[in-house]
Amino acid sequence: MMSVIWGRFTLWAAMGLASLASAGLGLFFHPSFWIIGAAAFSLFLLGWMDYAQKRRGVIANYPLLGRMRYILESIRPELRQYFWEADTDELPYSRNQRAMVYQRAKGILAARPLGTVLDIYKEDYNWLNHSIQPTHIENKDFRVCVGEGDKAYDCAILNISGTSFGAMSPPAIEALNTGARLGGFAHNTGEGAFSKYHAAGGGDVIWQISTGYFGCRTKEGRFDADIFAKTASQPQIKMIEIKLSQGAKPGHGGMLLAPKVTPEIAETRGIEPYQDCISPSHHSEFSTPRSLIEFAARLRQLSGGKPVGIKLCIGHPWEFAAIVKAMVEMDVAVDFITVDGAEGGTGAAPVEFTDHLGCPLRDALVYVDNALKGAGLRKRVKIAASGKIVSAYDVVRHIALGADWCNMARPFMFALGCIQARDCASGNCPTGLATMNPHRYRVVDVHERAKRVANFQKNTIEAVAEMLEAAGLNGPHQLSRRHIVRRLSASQIQLADQIYPKVAEGALLRGETVEDPRLASYWYRVTPDSFAPIEAK
Repeated sequence: MMSVIWGRFTLWAAMGLASLASAGLGLFFHPSFWIIGAAAFSLFLLGWMDYAQKRRGVIANYPLLGRMRYILESIRPELRQYFWEADTDELPYSRNQRAMVYQRAKGILAARPLGTVLDIYKEDYNWLNHSIQPTHIENKDFRVCVGEGDKAYDCAILNISGTSFGAMSPPAIEALNTGARLGGFAHNTGEGAFSKYHAAGGGDVIWQISTGYFGCRTKEGRFDADIFAKTASQPQIKMIEIKLSQGAKPGHGGMLLAPKVTPEIAETRGIEPYQDCISPSHHSEFSTPRSLIEFAARLRQLSGGKPVGIKLCIGHPWEFAAIVKAMVEMDVAVDFITVDGAEGGTGAAPVEFTDHLGCPLRDALVYVDNALKGAGLRKRVKIAASGKIVSAYDVVRHIALGADWCNMARPFMFALGCIQARDCASGNCPTGLATMNPHRYRVVDVHERAKRVANFQKNTIEAVAEMLEAAGLNGPHQLSRRHIVRRLSASQIQLADQIYPKVAEGALLRGETVEDPRLASYWYRVTPDSFAPIEAK
């Protein structure tokens, strides 16, 4: 019994004895020992406080010693990431994925010696089929025309996804946008408004309008058409995106916690400083599919004809079917749809929302593509895919499944120097990217990081082109589900075209039976006047 007690209190007792011994040594030999004694006595007093308190049982039963548990626990993510995590463990991005981004951002060849480290016989392994007659692509600046008229935008096939000023630091935003300018691609503002740091970069901008209407709102939080029109008229803004939901937290408003809401952020967004900025969970400007399409048309008119789209994470399939039906019956379409997968990233979200809400990207992408094809709108409405896309193969795969282009946020953050510390919401980002603390973000060199952003995009597109050449194709527009192969078991493989349901162009308009069960179940039960389906008889 005594040995157990002594074991629990060993460190505490040792500090007490050390303080006494140091006091004696200081008295008889040299006063410098008193410094050691003072330190030991301080720890002894801390141990006494541990023993006396009852808030934490471990510390009370193991004074001082119990604190080591909490210290080790606090650095567990770092220990796991740097020492014990396998190179292929995606938590949320693997070491191999991050290394590839770092190498491409620095212009270093992202090659792999001795062959793949993946288990290519594992279920769900997938690949791109190649051709025995590779092609050679001269022009690798792949573009997608979005919108109509003189304000149509030639969009790159890889762009920066929503990164809000406030969620990210001023130099991080400026570096991303400068990189977009250097590389000739677009940067989505995220819901935090079009800030002076986006403007300072000079790159093409997709202005995201969310439920909080930041940057174009009244004091009461409603949409302000005059402010919107003034900002949207700026030449740097190329497209407008109405955010309905976000993959990482669908059905939940954006979250910017009080420590990050500086006076500058508050002024940019039109809110109060140093208060939690929680966006509403839904828009106040529309409540039906019809009024959504009308709002999109209004934004197009207010912006002078610039392309307007919507961003959403697919939830109830009938709701998106109702949006598509509204476009058909009103003969008015949005210019693009950004499909955000549940695997998408965010600075802060409730755990349950991140882990168990929303449709994963590939399934959602196929559904959106099928719905637009069936309604005869696919050529008019373009599709962007976002949600844990990192490599050139990811870009190729998602374009093959139905996207016209892809958006990334976290990989571009890696290009800036993010180390995946996953401390985005605290304001204590170790790399100065996801913080509004000037003492932390002073380390971000805008010019140097912008070059890395441009390099990563450029080198990824070059890798896309090489993959397309190997597949015998002349451009991403030739990709289809027939090019992607997936292993279902040790002995069974299928093309994505065989796995996912298909819908013929205009099939829904002609009243034909379609393979996609979501459309087959709900297309004839939705109307433009409600997001809810008509109850089946």
